Amino acid sequence: MNYQDIITIEPGMRGGKPCIRGMRITVYDVLEYLAAGMSRQEILDDFPYLTDEDITVCLAYAADREKHLMVVEA
Repeated sequence: MNYQDIITIEPGMRGGKPCIRGMRITVYDVLEYLAAGMSRQEILDDFPYLTDEDITVCLAYAADREKHLMVVEA
């Protein structure tokens, strides 16, 4: 999956953490909401500027990062 159009990393924004479409909400924020039990719809209702695709990309980005970390550790 190509994240370049959705996941952005800017040194001066949120400490250089991966953000969604240049906004101040990070991949971690979305993952934390999901881990806390929020549904996709609840997240979308609370943050109307997000899309369902944004949430999917956050999950895919996290999965790919985890896969990369496992390869580096091996």
